[in-house]
Amino acid sequence: MGRPPVLPKKKKDGFYLEIRNKGAKSGTIIIRDTEDAMMLAARQYQTTKDVIILGEHRNGKRVEEKKKSKA
Repeated sequence: MGRPPVLPKKKKDGFYLEIRNKGAKSGTIIIRDTEDAMMLAARQYQTTKDVIILGEHRNGKRVEEKKKSKA
């Protein structure tokens, strides 16, 4: 028997933000279903913590916003 392989965890669908204590190197990741709920949570925590918005994830991958072309 060997040690089981360790695979990275797949991310759930939703909007992610990271909450850290001021000056800390790591924090807690919070998932919200909608962008409005994510922004509400960010406003709630921004007074006492550092908030980093990680964006939207679908099917385990980050969703990139479509860049507007200059047409």
